[in-house]
Amino acid sequence: MAPAEVMKSDTDMRQCIEDCLSCHRVCVETLTYCLGKGGKHTEAKHLRLLMDCAEICQTSANFMLRGSELHTRTCYACAEVCGRCAESCASMGDDAVMKACADMCARCAESCTRMSGGIMPQAPNPEAAQRAANLPA
Repeated sequence: MAPAEVMKSDTDMRQCIEDCLSCHRVCVETLTYCLGKGGKHTEAKHLRLLMDCAEICQTSANFMLRGSELHTRTCYACAEVCGRCAESCASMGDDAVMKACADMCARCAESCTRMSGGIMPQAPNPEAAQRAANLPA
């Protein structure tokens, strides 16, 4: 069994689920805040990150809640997206709402990194992964 596939404790999983659900909520609320604020807060890249983060957090929580063996894969992706979202929110300057979002995203990234084992497990189908890698961007 690969290190990322090792089962985590129930406490770790419960905490990660809580973090993912909280991060989902905060990102959706922050998205609404940014749309109202305008300016740099509504740059497409930033808004996409907020939406991506909310979505992957909800997906990761769902995978863990239903006991999917693939939850380490979604948690790995979630950790990466949350990390990027935290950076984007932190770059918005001295804004309490953006700081709160950055902090929540960073906390979720840490939790998901622990849950995933910190490494992306090998793709279940290497040929399919290679075909996907060769697709145009």
